[in-house]
Amino acid sequence: MPIAHSVVSGMGGMRTAGDLVARMQFTQKMRISEAKAYVANKLKVSAQDLSDVAVMREVREELGFGVVLGIPGDPKGMEAKARIAEVLDIRINCVERLKRRGRA
Repeated sequence: MPIAHSVVSGMGGMRTAGDLVARMQFTQKMRISEAKAYVANKLKVSAQDLSDVAVMREVREELGFGVVLGIPGDPKGMEAKARIAEVLDIRINCVERLKRRGRA
């Protein structure tokens, strides 16, 4: 886990797609190359674009995934997590709990 964390952190975390790739690695038990390919496919960008700060800023804003320096009115927190779960077609426990309670 420390190795995967350091590799993904090097991608820039929320500045690029590092957090998304890490989520796929940890929750879906994917290798890094497989996780990058999956995320790139779901976001409709190239694997190289995943580490491009400018490209990913636009993609994250368009999809409502949240960005480091938030924009007023854009999704943040749980709303952004719900969008991530929807687009990546994955289950995120806290999002599922909110859905069951009728809050998401």
